Amino acid sequence: MLSRHFVTGLNLSSRAVCQLARPHALASQIRFASQTTVEDPEMNNNYYNPPAQKRQFRDPYGDWWDKQDRRNFGEPVHEDNDILTIFSTEKYTHFKPAKGFLLLGCAGGSVLLLSGVVSMFYPDKPSSPRTFEGGLERELGGPNAVRARAPGEDKW
Repeated sequence: MLSRHFVTGLNLSSRAVCQLARPHALASQIRFASQTTVEDPEMNNNYYNPPAQKRQFRDPYGDWWDKQDRRNFGEPVHEDNDILTIFSTEKYTHFKPAKGFLLLGCAGGSVLLLSGVVSMFYPDKPSSPRTFEGGLERELGGPNAVRARAPGEDKW
């Protein structure tokens, strides 16, 4: 695919002049929302935004108007209410990640240890499989019975 510069027919000197004439910022003017301390009271139309607290961590035996959602009547709702309700995913607080990795390592190590012990005491396959004269045809029920391996057969 051809470049646009070849298609438009501009020569190198006119492109260089256009690039030099463009204004550019001397310093970075990027600002992040976390750098500002200004609170805009009109952002939520002066609606009080309570602190973010998951309903999971509220007292389940408290005297709540809505016992299932652990909320009182007329209580202001946080703007992230769908994330903070009792029906959202629970925060995992059973134990820290380091202890979880330790337990996972212990479980994997115990499986490997058990496999090693079993492999030490598990009998190996015999080096040459046993064969029987006539494939034990007579012992297993006659000519129509399923035969065992005969001395000349190598396949299982």
